[in-house]
Amino acid sequence: MPTETIQGAAPQGQTQAGATPERVDRISAAAYRIRHHALNMGEVQGQGYVGQALGAADMLATVYGDQLRFKAEDPHWEARDRFLLSTGHYAIGHYAALAEAGIVPVQELETYGSDDSRLPMSGMSTYTPGMEISGGSLGHGLTIAVGMALGLRFQGSSARVFNFLSDGELDEGSTWEAAMGAHHHQLGNLTAMVDINALQADGKTDTVLRTEPVTEKWEAFGWYTQRVDGNDVGALLAAFDNAAAQSAAVGRPSVILCDTKVGRGVPLLEEREKAHFMRIEEHEWQVCREQLTAGYEGKASA
Repeated sequence: MPTETIQGAAPQGQTQAGATPERVDRISAAAYRIRHHALNMGEVQGQGYVGQALGAADMLATVYGDQLRFKAEDPHWEARDRFLLSTGHYAIGHYAALAEAGIVPVQELETYGSDDSRLPMSGMSTYTPGMEISGGSLGHGLTIAVGMALGLRFQGSSARVFNFLSDGELDEGSTWEAAMGAHHHQLGNLTAMVDINALQADGKTDTVLRTEPVTEKWEAFGWYTQRVDGNDVGALLAAFDNAAAQSAAVGRPSVILCDTKVGRGVPLLEEREKAHFMRIEEHEWQVCREQLTAGYEGKASA
């Protein structure tokens, strides 16, 4: 993998040559490895936010494998695109993506959640290479992203800012204040991606605080809005290409609303009732890996 620029990443304001089979296969393979890494990390603790990592793997693979400009050997490269993980509890998936990108050594994933590890269970920018902000209470990521995108524009930088949010974060008023601010400042260098898995800590999203019709809400805030199947790599590539074509120093911010399934790729976990924070039995981890591999290899040979 190239270290300065992700292979195939389009220059600002330009699009890719479409979601070709080669691109889809490459990103699908990266998503499979991210899921495999997440299962291995989860086994270290025996529990965790594994379901979110599996569900968001296609989103993370698409951004890191196809869109983001970065240098793996220099996570603080000034011209890099910024990826902000607003949902700090998704760190297990982010670490897997950072390993896939070559920013964190794969062997270091074995230290996940351990004492003195650079990979704590919730994302911390002071510990982990490539982690732009620390996670914790939800609702802060987009506000930081707005300030970062505005600052980069003042500096004359062509870097883009990508902010990963969850649908649960749409409960937070600060998210919508930031969305309004991004439109006001015409931050065309900002792309938000929302993982809509319909689940949060207190239950199903539509029973905790209903956010639908969410597409119309983002559009009303002035954002270039797309909604796709977040577990369909081809659809994700097309959506991010469209967002890249919209990207400009001054213009509309973009949001990609991604419908995903918690535990995607592992049937045993897809149907688990209490899926926000999963406790997985010792004997189940290998079953999960076998199901993941069987599903991926079955699709690859189809």
